Amino acid sequence: MTHSFHPTVLREYDIRGVIGKTLNAADYRAVGSAFGTMVKGKGGRQVVVGYDGRLSSVELEAALVEGLASTGLEVVRVGLGPTPMLYFAQKHLDADAGVMVTGSHNPPDYNGIKMVVRGGPVYGDQILEIGRIAAAGTLAKGEGRVSNVDLQDLYVERMLRDYDGPRDLTVVWDNGNGAAGEILRRLTRKLPGKHILLFDDIDGHFPNHHPDPTIPDNLVALQAKVAETKADMGIAFDGDADRIGAIDGNGRIIPGDMLVAIYAIDVLPRHPGGVVIADVKTSKTVFDAIAKLGGTPLMWKTGHSLIKAKMAETKSPLAGEMSGHIFFADRWYGFDDALYCGLRLVAQVSRSGGTLAALRDTFPSTVSTPEVRFQIDETRKFAVIDEVMARLRQSGADVNDIDGARVTTADGWWLLRASNTQDVLVARAESGDEAGLERLKAQIVDQLKASGLAEPSFTDSAHH
Repeated sequence: MTHSFHPTVLREYDIRGVIGKTLNAADYRAVGSAFGTMVKGKGGRQVVVGYDGRLSSVELEAALVEGLASTGLEVVRVGLGPTPMLYFAQKHLDADAGVMVTGSHNPPDYNGIKMVVRGGPVYGDQILEIGRIAAAGTLAKGEGRVSNVDLQDLYVERMLRDYDGPRDLTVVWDNGNGAAGEILRRLTRKLPGKHILLFDDIDGHFPNHHPDPTIPDNLVALQAKVAETKADMGIAFDGDADRIGAIDGNGRIIPGDMLVAIYAIDVLPRHPGGVVIADVKTSKTVFDAIAKLGGTPLMWKTGHSLIKAKMAETKSPLAGEMSGHIFFADRWYGFDDALYCGLRLVAQVSRSGGTLAALRDTFPSTVSTPEVRFQIDETRKFAVIDEVMARLRQSGADVNDIDGARVTTADGWWLLRASNTQDVLVARAESGDEAGLERLKAQIVDQLKASGLAEPSFTDSAHH
């Protein structure tokens, strides 16, 4: 049986679409049989499956399991929970692969799939390969076994094993009605200190706010609760809890890249000279901090799958992205887990004897733009970046081309890159002062105009 997917759903890092429009149960069945065929072809026998709290996830998980079982694989269902619990299950059971039904932080009518194999994340050409296998219809056949296993307590116990905070703190946790609710309740029940939970019930309507901690509006309830309870800090998750957001006791948002620098204070003494990876959108202050702490900073491409692959290659103990995907290989498994990152942050602040605000303030302040996205025709997206690169090289600019163009000048740096997941270009700039930032923004605008594009609007700069 052959199957073709909507052209928009097979993406660089995962599969994602709008339920009933670009993605449906038949697609999940087809992913199951095609991915199962791929796993079987590599000698695999066992795959674990989990799903998030979206309204469509129960039905889609059932179709996925059906597809996987039709290839003769042993399918272990770990049930409703966050994406990192599925990653944990794959590691703990030493399964050949793992599949998560999740729409991550997308709107309620979206859903998707994230996949791992024993060697690491499934992304890029491997995702396109699933499409090719489904289209060819040459599928493995067999009588698969399906079983259910509850790993929730085991997962919580394993996280708690790494908690070593001597001092009790008050922490507010915002689950945003996402998939981590039950795990968060079990985890905080056993953590020392006082823990206040917001929106911990799992609800695919997301009635309180959108589950994306990178958008400041989504942190307003958390900031209010931290102020009201005089809490030491606040921690937020995205819809499937593989991304973390954090605010300090003063209510300031700590960006994802700044968290990498804070965690490096804790991790690098155990890994002198260790490689710490951060994505191309990351503040220069973070790379400087890693070097100052005795680590080896490495700037890499944006994308959780790409960072995980680079971590394995460089044996990096810590990595992170501005988007809040943070990866601990120090005492953990190297995957992005916001629950575990939250636990490590609480422990680190507790041990520091001070506050999260004080840890944040050990690094210099800069002014920066947020991540500015603007629409561009999909066919022009990468071509514009090539044109910009050619002009920059001709002018002798100091440019890093690891993922788009990141240009360093006396004023600071600016970035222009093509998104792998949307028809947008992404821009960002950072400087020591407002005047410098304006000059950097002008350079971005000049480059876009030179490629025949309209001027992007930069919203107000943010202090980093």
